[in-house]
Amino acid sequence: MALDFSDGWSLYPLGGNTGTAYMGTKASEKVFLKQNASPFLAALSMEGITPRLVWTKRLATGDVMTAQEWLNGRTLQRSEMREQRVARLIHRVHHSHLLHDMLLKVGGRFTTPAQLLTRLQPALAADLRQHPLIQSAFATLQSEQPQLPKTHYEVCHGDLNHKNWLLSDRQRLYLVDWDADPAFDLGALLCEYVPLEEWQRWLQDYGETTTADLTARVNWYARVHCLSVIAESFHQQRFQLMNQHLILLEKLTRESVTD
Repeated sequence: MALDFSDGWSLYPLGGNTGTAYMGTKASEKVFLKQNASPFLAALSMEGITPRLVWTKRLATGDVMTAQEWLNGRTLQRSEMREQRVARLIHRVHHSHLLHDMLLKVGGRFTTPAQLLTRLQPALAADLRQHPLIQSAFATLQSEQPQLPKTHYEVCHGDLNHKNWLLSDRQRLYLVDWDADPAFDLGALLCEYVPLEEWQRWLQDYGETTTADLTARVNWYARVHCLSVIAESFHQQRFQLMNQHLILLEKLTRESVTD
């Protein structure tokens, strides 16, 4: 897609799935440019969750271009997702009053446990729906849906992949790619990056008292995440990944029953 963008800026595509991110240079200036970025970018920048927002420009096409401070750095490695600084930054996202109020103003929607299950069931192939473990896990999820009041729902990122984190060369950590129970994010991250025996330690690093209620909610969303990965990896014929999440799903389901 050609951009109607001048003012002396030179644009260099940065790749990625959407093709809307660029490095912009003008004289001695260098910025990170994003086309039609999240409407929360200004709030995220103010909270120090993303790199500083420099300016915003509406193009003749109606698209919006945002410029952020260019930071040299790297994405996180998988093993670094277990660190306390990751847990602390996620805690800031979940507990930001600015982001929460902004989301409500623009008509942000709540995502309930029942809605997640409704979306998940048709994603499971017929062969998977006949699997005894998946049948048992799904039935347990339906009967154990978390009952967190919507007044306690917070802003969630929804895709806490390690590639969406930037560690600057000054050792500052940022989320760089963007309404539910915050346990939604926690369950997915723990499944993908933290060994099961370290979950309680990581939740303490996150900054919350690890009550039985929080542990149960994280476990519930983790099982939903496992089923989502199982469904997707089955369609992609990534059977090793599918089996890894089947094993984790069995452990988590067994834990939920014993608790």
